[in-house]
Amino acid sequence: MTPTTSRNAAHADLIIENAYVVTLDSGRPVIVDGSVAVVGETITAVGPAREISAQFPQAAARIDASGCLVMPGLIDAHTHLFQVLGRGLGDGLELMAWLRQFMLPLATHMTTTDAEAAVRLSALLAVQAGTTAVVDNHYAPTDTDTILAVAQAIEDVGLRGAVARGTFGPRTVGSDRMGVPDELHCYPSTTELEITAECLGERPSGSRVEIWPMPENISYVDLDLIAQCAVLADEQDLRWQAHCSEALAEVVIFEEVYGERPVAWLDRAGLLGPRTTLAHAIWLDDAEIEAMGAARACGLHQPVCNQVVSSGVMPMRELLDAGATVALGTDGLAVSGQSMFEAMKSAYAMHRLSRMDATWPPAETLLELVCGHGARVLGRHVGVIETGALADLVVIDMSTPRFQPAHRPVAMLALIGHGADVRDVVIGGELVVRDGRSTLVDHDEVMAKAGEAAERVADAAGLHPLRTAWTQR
Repeated sequence: MTPTTSRNAAHADLIIENAYVVTLDSGRPVIVDGSVAVVGETITAVGPAREISAQFPQAAARIDASGCLVMPGLIDAHTHLFQVLGRGLGDGLELMAWLRQFMLPLATHMTTTDAEAAVRLSALLAVQAGTTAVVDNHYAPTDTDTILAVAQAIEDVGLRGAVARGTFGPRTVGSDRMGVPDELHCYPSTTELEITAECLGERPSGSRVEIWPMPENISYVDLDLIAQCAVLADEQDLRWQAHCSEALAEVVIFEEVYGERPVAWLDRAGLLGPRTTLAHAIWLDDAEIEAMGAARACGLHQPVCNQVVSSGVMPMRELLDAGATVALGTDGLAVSGQSMFEAMKSAYAMHRLSRMDATWPPAETLLELVCGHGARVLGRHVGVIETGALADLVVIDMSTPRFQPAHRPVAMLALIGHGADVRDVVIGGELVVRDGRSTLVDHDEVMAKAGEAAERVADAAGLHPLRTAWTQR
């Protein structure tokens, strides 16, 4: 077996060697005793350890991954990093009450300093758990300085990805019906687009952390503003994101106001396509599923939060069969962890139970969604270990009791994988986590600043009644 390589180089910047390599390359998905060679930001060769060693006798750095599994970095395609400041609050509230009584008040009382502290903690949690890229929907607050500070905080921890800037625009009948606070509808449409353009001027397409337009919810953002966000994304070679059909109530509101379903409108308006990434996409009818598939649009699945707030079950199999992209995310960090392993396991169990089918989805499908489909959402050459791909890699310690006996390591990643098993993380060829600790930021300082911000925001938003030690219902 010959290692795949872009050139006959004798020197590598980094070699991860002697590992069980899960490449997710369709031609050779697993290499039992393999190595990965990195030059600059990209993978230059992957193959059997002995052959990589012979081909690259010199390397600036080596990681001995004996007894470990190496896989592509996990991609969190939809999250709200600032929500970590409300972790544990709002339990027991259904989605609409959760938003009105807890999350939206939290969001409207955030400052730039609070947001930066929160995002730095969440980004640290993510990278420690093997996530190498995130799409963070930030809507608290959304001025230029805050959005750029959030993007920098993500990058400081080593992650790549995007900040999907939450866009609300003017009040609509939908926002009245859904109880969206006036404080979030703080800019007219022209200003929303101007701020997004200012952010893009600092972080254009191709930046380590991009800025994406995000009309916050199809059901309550002005339809013309949604269309303008989609056009901006197309002009700037970006993706765009929106919440869509997460709760049945949202679909009912949209139908009553506009006379059709949300995804049906997106399709009729010509706004569905590979750049369209819709968070949740749960309450879809057959025609909407087919429309998303035909357009190769992206549905973003957050199984943990969907279960906690009882939103419903995404028609994941139907979307995939129709040809749509389906990527996984963590979503609201107040109720979910910051681990894509948790998201995989949750999706694995949710869909087997909801379909009453113990054969689907298999573990391989979940890995493909969190890596390969996540890469489609990002529009980056990641999510696979192959020549030319960006070197976003995770080293997982299989010597722990959790992974023994390791009969089928691939299946075990989805079944029992855990962020605590992540030993090392490489992003763009840089070692950003070593032995479970960030090499870029101080853990204690990050936690202390986030704790201070959480106390300030809880006070300002009047959330202390939600901090009861025990709730009897």
